[in-house]
Amino acid sequence: QVSCIEVVEAYVERIKEVNPLINAVVKDRFEEALQEAQQVDKLLSEGPGDDYLEEKFPLLGVPITVKEAFSLHGMPNTSGLVNRRNVIATSDATVVSRLKQAGAIPLGVTNCSELCMWYESSNRVYGRTNNPYDLQRIVGGSSGGEGGVLAAACSVIGVGSDIGGSIRMPAFFNGVFGHKPTTGVVPNDGQFPNAHGVRTSFLCTGPMCRYAEDLEPVLRVMAGPGVSKLKLNEKVSLEKIKFHCMDHDGGSVFVSPVDKEILQAQKKVVEHIESDLGVRVQHVSIHKMKYSFQIWSAMMSSRDSNGQEAERFTDLLGDHGKPVWPLWELMKWLVGMSSHTFPAIALGLTEKLMKLNHSGNAKLVSMGKSLQEEMEALLGQDGVLLYPSHPTIAPRHHSPICMPFNFAYTAIFNVLGLPVTQCPLGLGSEGLPLGIQLVASAYNDHLTLAVARYLEKAFGGWVLPGKA
Repeated sequence: QVSCIEVVEAYVERIKEVNPLINAVVKDRFEEALQEAQQVDKLLSEGPGDDYLEEKFPLLGVPITVKEAFSLHGMPNTSGLVNRRNVIATSDATVVSRLKQAGAIPLGVTNCSELCMWYESSNRVYGRTNNPYDLQRIVGGSSGGEGGVLAAACSVIGVGSDIGGSIRMPAFFNGVFGHKPTTGVVPNDGQFPNAHGVRTSFLCTGPMCRYAEDLEPVLRVMAGPGVSKLKLNEKVSLEKIKFHCMDHDGGSVFVSPVDKEILQAQKKVVEHIESDLGVRVQHVSIHKMKYSFQIWSAMMSSRDSNGQEAERFTDLLGDHGKPVWPLWELMKWLVGMSSHTFPAIALGLTEKLMKLNHSGNAKLVSMGKSLQEEMEALLGQDGVLLYPSHPTIAPRHHSPICMPFNFAYTAIFNVLGLPVTQCPLGLGSEGLPLGIQLVASAYNDHLTLAVARYLEKAFGGWVLPGKA
């Protein structure tokens, strides 16, 4: 009904309209995108047949945006690090290349936190990204630019990555869908920083979208040949899923209590599932979840099976130059002289402290392993766990500094290797998005994606900012 050029033009106009407010797209490629749209229209007019096109180019002409940490040919690839300011990607990350081959048209790259290791997307290269529902609030991180750009209807599909909740927190704070696939299925190469050592089994690349039905086709393209592991062709009977629900982590001292509104939204989901599907949702209490933050931290800094140490964050901050001295950077930061953000400096300091507690770390790593076994046993091949996405709705700018460990609600599932779909549940009393995490056992991504589609119908999914 509309030409590809009209679609791309509409998205370009939308970005020009709202990006000055939200600062999500940090570098655009509008001219190239419009040329690519013309080529799509030419291909359609030559008419090789819809079936052929659908099979060969499942995402033909679909406008997408890409987190700036991924290489997209001709675009910057700094990950918010000042000394990478002049780095321009000369190739495409594997997932970006797969999406392009499937016919998708990238409109530009979006903001992230410095080195993708903080849950507010702000850095010294591009500044701060604002939440489209309330410009005084954060978009989350590290794929925060993607969360904001999708929520503001500036893109159809976002490419995100997630090692502690970097897809799911922005999807939650911005009221869109995000999926962290089962570990090891979607390739991570072509992003900076990439994971090394033990972290390769925690970092996941995945799709972010406004509509639940878009997650699966995008995931298929991103996963490429690995997609067969994910059972996406299996039909899901919702009545046969064993639903479990956990209201909070059990009261960790490091993490805020869960907001009443988030708990109420989760309760409504449970009530809806029980009354509509005629199933019973089992309330569970998994004691080890209370130590989510400690388990994640210990596992992130543990050695891999070959004894290789995890890459130090301070080395990454120096980016192949001299490692950064976090204490010295903190002194410089206090007088406005550091080129790093405060969260990055703080992370460098905590990393040094973590290294000092070897025996405590070993205990936590084995606790993580037994939690993984407990989760897999609970969920089996037909279970889905409902769990809060974050203890609070989108916080105000800078306030994550006061509660730096709240990301533990998402991070724990990275070290457990489980697939998680972040699902929006409408807006709360302040007009900010609510949502929930849907968790399954490894390789059962099809279950969480099916439940997300179901909940979208029941709770309305994404809501245009300014609508309420």
